[in-house]
Amino acid sequence: MSTILEIRNLKKVYTDGTAALKGIDFQVNRGEFIAIIGPSGAGKSTLLRCINRLVEPSEGLIQFNGMDATRAGAKQIRKMRREVGMIFQSFNLVQRVTVLRNVLHGRLGYMNPVRGSLGIYSKKDIEEAKQILTRLGLQQQTFKRADELSGGQQQRVGIARALSQKPLMILADEPIASLDPVTSDSIMQHLQTICLEDGITCMVNLHQVEVAKKFATRIIGIHKGTVVFDGTPDQLSDDMIEKVYQQ
Repeated sequence: MSTILEIRNLKKVYTDGTAALKGIDFQVNRGEFIAIIGPSGAGKSTLLRCINRLVEPSEGLIQFNGMDATRAGAKQIRKMRREVGMIFQSFNLVQRVTVLRNVLHGRLGYMNPVRGSLGIYSKKDIEEAKQILTRLGLQQQTFKRADELSGGQQQRVGIARALSQKPLMILADEPIASLDPVTSDSIMQHLQTICLEDGITCMVNLHQVEVAKKFATRIIGIHKGTVVFDGTPDQLSDDMIEKVYQQ
């Protein structure tokens, strides 16, 4: 398996002096479905946001698909963000527009800025967006406003938007934190199935250890900005869970 992401000595210190990441090292192979676990404040969200440069790293290397993301210019970052889909805990949908248009927003990185600002999408993009919505069981919601949907439906729209980018990797930051257990399981099933079927690498931040063990092919445990566990779900023992979540 080839490496799609390499992180070496990644550090992030915020302006208030908070050291969120203290030298993170790991590699990600293409097609892996990785869960990142750890207590609140461990640095999980900062890690994902550094990868796609929503947060500026203080030090270290992030190499994505052969490109040094830590030294990338604006044009390279734009290209990288096309190839890295992002799914958020709070869905980050435009509530007043339709589900279809929210999904099509995933195509903006590929479009002429004028056409994008006017919302002029190609027939091909529209048809592919509809196909993605059907795949996620949302065909009946295509023309509803996003604010008419349940939380679980909105998160599926978030997944659909990420898929419309045709990404090499998806980063999901606490995608089930605000959802009930049944809906959470459904969201993780959708995410796992699509990533495995399409060969998309996925990194998902999770609080729920049992969910991570159920769906991930690999689990990375972070505690106070450092990696304290990196292995398969079977290797994540009770003692190791205690180490990850130690006070």
